[in-house]
Amino acid sequence: MAGYSLRIKPSAASEIEDIAGKADRRRVVERIERLASEPRPRGCVKLAREGFYRVRQGRYRIVYEIRDAELIVLVIRVGDHRDVYRGILARPLGP
Repeated sequence: MAGYSLRIKPSAASEIEDIAGKADRRRVVERIERLASEPRPRGCVKLAREGFYRVRQGRYRIVYEIRDAELIVLVIRVGDHRDVYRGILARPLGP
């Protein structure tokens, strides 16, 4: 399988920077980087919105879109499992 290009929305990058623990932030970034080589890893969950998935990293969730035709993984949101889904299915998210 060809590698995917990894893109992170500016709002998601801010959410990553807001993760309090340095070790947690590092693990989230490593998990995101692995999505470029394996966009549908074991444990990923397909969301109701077409092409959207999420993976867990500890208490954090990474919500992303896979664009297979363009070989792009676009990270949409990163956040605590309690907050990350609020409003995600109702509003437009991709560029």
